Amino acid sequence: MTNKAVIIGAGMGGLSCAITLAARGWRITMLERQQEAGGKLQRLLKDGYTFDRGPNTITMPHVFRGIFESSGARMEDYIGLYELEPRARNIFADGSVIDLTRDAEKMKDQISTFSPSDALQYESFLRESAALFHLSEEYFLNKLLINWRDKMTPSMLRSLLRVRPATSLKSLLQRYFKHPNTLAMMSRYSTCVGSSPHQAPSIFAMLGHVEADMGVYGVRGGTYSIIEGMVKRARELGVELITGTEVKHIAVRNGQAEGVDTSGGFYEAKTIIANGDMLSVNRMLVDEQDRPSLNNGKISRYEPSLSGFVTLAGVPRQYGKLLHHTVFFPEHYGREFQEIFGDKLPAEHPALYICYSGYSEKSMAPDGCSNLFIQANAPYLNPLTNWNRESAAYGNQVLEDLKAYGLADIDQADVLMHYTPQDFADDTLAYKGAIHGISSNSIRQTFFRPGNRSKDVKGLWFVGGGTHPGGGAPIVTLSGRLVGEYIDAHKV
Repeated sequence: MTNKAVIIGAGMGGLSCAITLAARGWRITMLERQQEAGGKLQRLLKDGYTFDRGPNTITMPHVFRGIFESSGARMEDYIGLYELEPRARNIFADGSVIDLTRDAEKMKDQISTFSPSDALQYESFLRESAALFHLSEEYFLNKLLINWRDKMTPSMLRSLLRVRPATSLKSLLQRYFKHPNTLAMMSRYSTCVGSSPHQAPSIFAMLGHVEADMGVYGVRGGTYSIIEGMVKRARELGVELITGTEVKHIAVRNGQAEGVDTSGGFYEAKTIIANGDMLSVNRMLVDEQDRPSLNNGKISRYEPSLSGFVTLAGVPRQYGKLLHHTVFFPEHYGREFQEIFGDKLPAEHPALYICYSGYSEKSMAPDGCSNLFIQANAPYLNPLTNWNRESAAYGNQVLEDLKAYGLADIDQADVLMHYTPQDFADDTLAYKGAIHGISSNSIRQTFFRPGNRSKDVKGLWFVGGGTHPGGGAPIVTLSGRLVGEYIDAHKV
């Protein structure tokens, strides 16, 4: 009898899991509440401009390649990746510029313009960053930690001590660097997992190696092309993808998943994989009496990750200071984390990240124009900010900051759209609008995340940023593959 599973949500994690299981003979039904697959990653087309709303920085291409190869296909037949060099541009409040590159000598030359002592430490930092990545890859990223026995093996405990979990990212960086510019550039790695450099563990320094040495990649046609490629492969393998259908309830009988009630009827399955936000899935879809290990009180004690305030701007001009990826840092970069996590308010002058995919592919915008995805970190939803009222004013402030950084006429855009934490929550059911699920602002929430398998409901599994191994496009994709392989191997 063919094994059967229902997957809730068609984001990268869900599609990865679907491909993995379908390639092994499983019959898969995927249910997506939005009209298109992709979860938080969607494509918007307007007046000749193409925007990706969602993840834009793609790293670790071997993870995506592995999904296709394990299903008997070549990634290159579905997705076109190209390496960015330089990887990204960092522009600081004092006018200094660092173009992140694989070339360590060029990096040292750039850093030395404002801090010769920091430049001397750069290669030592990269060596530590690489060591942290390899430890993480060996002990955390490539295996599921299903129970406490998996987490408490002697080798796991030794590796945990080697990554110094009690040391914050900021503290580790200060062992190497002193200048605010260098610290800001490296501190930003914590935001890739929705967290604060003052609180997130030092393990995330590994992203220095991931980006500088392993590479940052663009995607032909925009990042959403990854979703299109994965959907195509999933359908070739027989996956039934149903969009515009919302799951209302996960049916549980005597502790066993039995199927899902949806806006389009009931789908029976004893194996259910949830790619939605795992806190929202439990809170909204599983009756509380069926999940004593993760009741509503326990859910409320998890700290959500950063959210984001996004502006999509189609501007009838181009800017010489922008690369494919550009970050503008304010004078006091660290202040925004107190404002966002401490005060729970939007930062007054946040760092601003811009993805300008038209820099690499001219077809993404009309001739002579720019398609700009602009993101500021923002607090997860709380009563102090009503985004329905404050979106326009905050969006204007973001544009004024960019004009002060030299992006003249950006407020004269042909296309201008804002996307708030409230919109994230409404469209994707992300818990409190958090982009990365729970934050990594503590040892527990970094290394002991909610598990991929429900402790209470047999047959219920989770993939995505809120569970192991964590957030970020390649890591979420990896979680889907790991769960799919485990389910098939153990027939659970």
